[in-house]
Amino acid sequence: MNLKGIIAISGRPGIFKVITQGKNSVIVESMLDKKRFPAHATEKISTLEDISIFTIDEDVKLVEVLAKMLDKYAGKEAPNHKIELPALEKEMGEIVPNYDKDRVYGSDVRKLFQWYYLLLKADLLKSETVVEESDASDETLKKVKIKKEAVSKKPVSTGAPIKASKSSNSRKVAPVKTGSSRGK
Repeated sequence: MNLKGIIAISGRPGIFKVITQGKNSVIVESMLDKKRFPAHATEKISTLEDISIFTIDEDVKLVEVLAKMLDKYAGKEAPNHKIELPALEKEMGEIVPNYDKDRVYGSDVRKLFQWYYLLLKADLLKSETVVEESDASDETLKKVKIKKEAVSKKPVSTGAPIKASKSSNSRKVAPVKTGSSRGK
């Protein structure tokens, strides 16, 4: 399950996919109606990977809750988020039995079921089967990756965006001389 680039914006319904980053904003696409708009830095933005559900013991990551929902409903749709709240809270109690009913509001439960539906519809809740391998094979994969990077002799990207200049001709600046040039 890869929720990278999926965000929630406080005060706006649904969830959003980050398309690109502007100068003072992030361009997002609504997963409800596919409309694009800028989300400014003044808005409260949360990535779904960082959201947790309050429980009595310790908080549970949203990704884990969505995985439990995917298992419970066998990859199919969950109950609609618009049904009666007690029915949704009962379903939530089956998914996360020890969730804190005082701090997780009814609107949060509805939001969770709506997000599950939107992510399922967008095919982002794929059940990834992870094959358990030995540590030796993991080390082998790391060595192969390092060798490929060394052979390619391309600079390894650190993930930071690189801005390219729009014009092909760049101005050269003359070096600055230090010292006094008086009297010469």
